[in-house]
Amino acid sequence: MGYYIEGPALGKAPYIVETYGGEVLKNPPISITDVPEDKAIICVVNNGPFEAAGYCFSDRELQAFSSSTDPRPRVWMVMDKEKAEELTGYAEDHRGTD
Repeated sequence: MGYYIEGPALGKAPYIVETYGGEVLKNPPISITDVPEDKAIICVVNNGPFEAAGYCFSDRELQAFSSSTDPRPRVWMVMDKEKAEELTGYAEDHRGTD
């Protein structure tokens, strides 16, 4: 199941930067362990008429968003993990499982 940050149909990366203090990365991380523990990896995928800002909460999810067979443009970002988990509903779905 994917977890996504809501926002405008287009321009999600600048929206996340301006609204939540996200930072754009030059390259995607290889593993979620490559970013500080308090940061979340977000992948903004351009689907044409809209963009999806997915939370890469595991290495498996990160690899799915990194697929070399998927030609869609992407912007890789990090942002506050607690805020990302709140915005995506991940925190609610995983409350008490840590």
